[in-house]
Amino acid sequence: MTPDQYCQDKAAKSGSSFYYSFLFLPPPQRRAIISLYAFCREVDDVVDETEEHEIARIKLAWWREEIGRVYQESAEHMVGKALQETIKAFDLPQEHFIEIIDGMEMDLDYNAYPTFKELSLYCHRVASVVGLMSAEIFGYQDRATLKYAHALGMALQLTNILRDVHEDSARGRLYIPLDELERFGVTTEELAANKTTDNIRALLKFQAERAHGCYQQAFALLPDCDRHPQRSGIIMATIYRAILDEIENEGYRVLEHRTSLTPIRKLWLAWRTSRKEKQRYKAYLKNAVTE
Repeated sequence: MTPDQYCQDKAAKSGSSFYYSFLFLPPPQRRAIISLYAFCREVDDVVDETEEHEIARIKLAWWREEIGRVYQESAEHMVGKALQETIKAFDLPQEHFIEIIDGMEMDLDYNAYPTFKELSLYCHRVASVVGLMSAEIFGYQDRATLKYAHALGMALQLTNILRDVHEDSARGRLYIPLDELERFGVTTEELAANKTTDNIRALLKFQAERAHGCYQQAFALLPDCDRHPQRSGIIMATIYRAILDEIENEGYRVLEHRTSLTPIRKLWLAWRTSRKEKQRYKAYLKNAVTE
């Protein structure tokens, strides 16, 4: 198995919504973004699948060393070897990979976050930094696109947090700020009970509104000239916004079951969004010629 095949297999088996957005990229970019995604999955799995925190820290320390080897072209892991080609082609900063690992390690230090300020740092590390590297792979002309990518990463992570409240609770983790639980009169014990009370529904509605605000902020920052190269991010946003809509339509019952979209619906949303962005890009180029 080649490094690229390993990463492809890792991405495909994950069942993630992100995978559908990669399908419409040219091969060099698709290979690069899949290697980045495979790296994120590897370090995330270290935390999720290792019961002993100290063992997990040792494994994350190994990944920090592996990233160093990646930049010295002496990687040992299949994902590291794939990343060697990615950083050559797209000049991704080494510190971004380390920051992602730092974010994953926060799960070993925190089982809950006191305020949104602390949670924002976590979201920045595990999602917005990935968004910044993704933007580099997709390509852009206007540096304002990096601000869009950062905000979009935050929006996607907040959607994940809302969708996975029940699953995270089973792991003993809470990503809804504790001061917001207090504001809405919700206890951690009530969240673990898997019952949607009026107070819990109001709390979760507040989380959804924050995510919607981040999507709106992101797309307000995206320059028209970069919409087409950044279409994979737009596809991700379309799929995740659809999940957010489903959560709202179901009455925020995320403690009772995990809201998800079928693979065929994800593929349809990805295809429709790609087609729409292609048409929009043609109109943009036509207007640019006539001006």
